[in-house]
Amino acid sequence: MKVAYFHFDAGFLPLLPYARRVSGFDLYFRGPQSVKHLIESLGVPHTEIGPMAANGKSIGLDYIVHDGDQIQVQPEAPEVCQTEPRFVLDGHLGRLAAHLRMLGLDCLYRNDYNDPELAKASSSESRILLTRDRRLLMQKIITQGYLLRSLDPDEQLREVVWRYQLVQWIKPFQRCLRCNYPLADVRKDAILDRLEPLTKLYFDEFRICPACRHIYWKGSHYEKMQKVIEQIRAGG
Repeated sequence: MKVAYFHFDAGFLPLLPYARRVSGFDLYFRGPQSVKHLIESLGVPHTEIGPMAANGKSIGLDYIVHDGDQIQVQPEAPEVCQTEPRFVLDGHLGRLAAHLRMLGLDCLYRNDYNDPELAKASSSESRILLTRDRRLLMQKIITQGYLLRSLDPDEQLREVVWRYQLVQWIKPFQRCLRCNYPLADVRKDAILDRLEPLTKLYFDEFRICPACRHIYWKGSHYEKMQKVIEQIRAGG
């Protein structure tokens, strides 16, 4: 039996088993084990891991832990994306997908995605996987992902905006909230037969999704969304 001492940053404590939520602890293990495997055995996906050190020297996820090692683990820091980030969300995050699309971000979402489909979309299309499923994020094929802490969609939105510093990428009302396709302007007379009487009377500017044909206009829902966007921008 071998033993290594692990010290996790305080930000990891809610993810660790209850008995391990202390400043540091010994972890016993058998055979050759990578630091990735040992950390994930504690319930922390590798996508949450930032800089690490063994005995004061920087290491990567493939580092083989030795008997007596002193391991320090820091969380992944907020990331300033150099190119516009794209996301894929698991089937429990429909409202978060709509919120991110409202901000103009490219988000793949279906409520019937299975784990292999999510992993493939994340890997092959370089999309950040958003989920509350720790085991899903532990798949080696996934290199970009975030484990959402909150169950509340509004708080989840704030988490993602902070984690990926999304304020600079906000382009509101550019995507269909239903299917993610970029919206296009449409003349009122071209859709008149699809509008309710009061909508015909009070609104003149419309956009349409070329994919699913859903129509958008600046009704009361637009004002509510504007308030959410203003709060997001103000919070940074």
